[in-house]
Amino acid sequence: MSSPRLLNLVCMFSLLHAAPLPSQWTQVSDPSKGRIYCFAVIGTNLFCGTGNGGVFVSTDNGTSWKATNTGLTSNYILSFLVKGFNLFAGTGGKGVFLSTDGGTNWTNANTGMENVYVHALAMNGPSLFSGTNDGGVFLSNNDGASWTAANAGLSNKTVPSLAVCPNGTGGTNLFAGTYGEGVFLSTDNGSNWTSVNTGLAEKNIRILVPNPNGTGGINLFAVTYNEGIFLSTNNGSIWTAVNTGLTKTSVLALVINGPDLFAGRDGGGVFHSNNNGAQWSAVNTGLTDLNVSALLSSGPYLFAGTMGGKIWRRPLTELMTAVHSASGEFPEAFFLAQNYPNPFNPSTTIRFDLPKASPVRLSIFNLLGQEIAVLVDETREQGSHEARWDGLDARGIPAPAGVYLYRLDAPPGQKAVKLLLAK
Repeated sequence: MSSPRLLNLVCMFSLLHAAPLPSQWTQVSDPSKGRIYCFAVIGTNLFCGTGNGGVFVSTDNGTSWKATNTGLTSNYILSFLVKGFNLFAGTGGKGVFLSTDGGTNWTNANTGMENVYVHALAMNGPSLFSGTNDGGVFLSNNDGASWTAANAGLSNKTVPSLAVCPNGTGGTNLFAGTYGEGVFLSTDNGSNWTSVNTGLAEKNIRILVPNPNGTGGINLFAVTYNEGIFLSTNNGSIWTAVNTGLTKTSVLALVINGPDLFAGRDGGGVFHSNNNGAQWSAVNTGLTDLNVSALLSSGPYLFAGTMGGKIWRRPLTELMTAVHSASGEFPEAFFLAQNYPNPFNPSTTIRFDLPKASPVRLSIFNLLGQEIAVLVDETREQGSHEARWDGLDARGIPAPAGVYLYRLDAPPGQKAVKLLLAK
């Protein structure tokens, strides 16, 4: 007969192996064709651009990939742009190519383009823009059939990044990130450019990514080559660094999914923020190649492409509901984040971190110090948590517009942050 000790060990072993594994990164493909520079999505097809193998396509949510390069005379793909069912690819040395059949066939689309090293592509209505190496910005109004230079006021002609943003008055702003002179703004579809660099600690701009702030405005993020990430909430007039938690500031990729930001770092893997970059945490469980050079949020997954040509995948649901620390992926400190969006109407999300299981009370106070609503009043587990306030008081009546405080009471203390309810 087996001893009780042996039976206990057997039961414990069975329970450990029956428990579901925590969500983590898994490698889904290895094109082994050099660095992954970019991703794109058309319908259910995913595309990746590589540094030595051209374009690859996946029709099974990234599980497998195959080359799709017929007519493509460059295997060095730096950028993608999707316009309806058309896919444009910017190459390193051969200009722009267009596929109208899901990447099966490609045709050259370079007439009038003086520089064929294309870092970036962007679209503003019917207008296409390309950012080139030492050639500045080019504009096409006929799907790439012909291009003209659009560089008036642009003092630096190496343009690694472009972004198009609504300006809040029915028009659009076009931004160009340069290598050496920072960010430029055009309010007239590229006809004229002005420098907008106040607060930028570095003027070598790798990436520009816009994100609606929930109140009709735009948060514009600028990724520099060596000084990390900067945020502007006023069309580039002022920039502030948003790097807390990024232990190194060499960021190669940035992708946004609603309030969630994901940054790919050279040698540091993937970092996550859901408070506009105010706080970042590593989310690298299972990721063994930490040189992340491209990111894609598509369907239920976040995809990471690396400098070694590998592609990894992780469920977004887990990443978007938790912000973890670099060691063990659990918060190491008591933390209350700025709500998002802020200002807000009609609702906003508040995130807080608990280093251990604790009784928690999260309340809303007016400026008279009166508690008007309780969002959480219970014991919560170790980890990151979110609560939503819909702008109602404890009676279910909409609170008036104005400034409020939300306060978190939990061991080891108390923290409070201001928020603004807009009407």
